[in-house]
Amino acid sequence: MKLFEPLSSRFLNFPIQLTLYRIGSIPILIVLLLFSNKVCAFLAAIVFSAASLTDLFDGLLARRQGLESTLGKFLDPLADKLLISAVLIMLIPHGRIPAWMVFVIIGREIAVTGLRAILSEKGVVMCAEELGKYKTGFQMAAIISLLIHYTYFNIDFHTIGMVLMWIALILTVWSGAKYFLKFWGNINE
Repeated sequence: MKLFEPLSSRFLNFPIQLTLYRIGSIPILIVLLLFSNKVCAFLAAIVFSAASLTDLFDGLLARRQGLESTLGKFLDPLADKLLISAVLIMLIPHGRIPAWMVFVIIGREIAVTGLRAILSEKGVVMCAEELGKYKTGFQMAAIISLLIHYTYFNIDFHTIGMVLMWIALILTVWSGAKYFLKFWGNINE
């Protein structure tokens, strides 16, 4: 790395820019979800889908291009949590998802983040597991369907979204339980 390299190229490489897009899409989604109509629902689904796709590519590009950074490792999971939490909360008043489901999902995310912070002080790093990646994928797929919500081409997107959300909820609880077991195993050492 050059000594006088511009800050933007060191800290805001393309993978981090993708992650920041994910965070930047949140206010747009919130505004779209203030309205309950087919146009806003469809636009919200498009914005959320594009933001979700950045989650697939930011880490992959960072690893392939040798651009992994502490900032990227911090921002990537934060962006996922913020994006998913914001949209789920906004779907509650529209009656598209029960509040208790949102509470379980967000509660798990907060709890796991807390466990990671406690273990990091002991020098133990709890990385995301494959199960957590499936959880996030199902959450994102469920949210896209719940955002579309309406029936198009005889496809009931709300029902599809709720089925996917039940799968995501099971994976959320399962992966959360695995983190707690791993935490207790490491804390008692």
